[in-house]
Amino acid sequence: MTAAEPTILATSGGMAPARRTRWEFSPLTDYAVELAGVSGRAPRVCFLATAMGDSSEQIRNFYDAALQRGFAPSHLALIPMPNVADPRELLLGQDVIWVLGGSVAGLLALWRLHGIGEVMREAWQAGVVLTGVSAGSICWHTGGTTDSYGPQLRPVTDGLGLVPFSNGVHYDSEPGRRPVFQSLIGDGTLADGYATEDGTGVLYRGERFVEAVSEQDGKLAYSVTRSADGKVVEQPLETRLLTSP
Repeated sequence: MTAAEPTILATSGGMAPARRTRWEFSPLTDYAVELAGVSGRAPRVCFLATAMGDSSEQIRNFYDAALQRGFAPSHLALIPMPNVADPRELLLGQDVIWVLGGSVAGLLALWRLHGIGEVMREAWQAGVVLTGVSAGSICWHTGGTTDSYGPQLRPVTDGLGLVPFSNGVHYDSEPGRRPVFQSLIGDGTLADGYATEDGTGVLYRGERFVEAVSEQDGKLAYSVTRSADGKVVEQPLETRLLTSP
């Protein structure tokens, strides 16, 4: 079973350090799997680490965490070449697609090169739940802020645009993120959008924002909009605390 309508959970979280493995999935990822509505079998979760250069270490960490949680894991790598003959078949056969952070500019460039963006749209429309952290959050939006080009944050404006909003990640943990995101919305470089503190995520159904959720008590997500007079308005969102399964 897949989600009843196109579903994205865009986050600044979803994994945490673990005792027996390098990291483990945390409540945001568990919620993404819950949204897929799987019953009677292991949820199929596909991992993309292309924003981190398809790091073999990160892929191994994913498999360790996925098997520990009882998921049926797979991955799509694009470097040095696609690891499967038919990426479309792989992605459309999933319940959840989970995209790791890193270089969102590099991720989007490689997706365009291999036609993955079109496949992601098809998977989204088919009810495969799309989720991820940082670059794996920004990519679903029209754009956001990125350090893909260097330490100074710059805009990325060529996201997949599955939802018509911009996205700000690590809103509380990286000091430059908040003012740069607001400035870029204020001058029209970025569309109105949603920002997530570490440990929070925003849920979209179709192109609609539905709710903000958190795996850490006290953490928030925000809407950031440009008013008719050009002022930027940041509004804290009611953010529901998730619990571990």
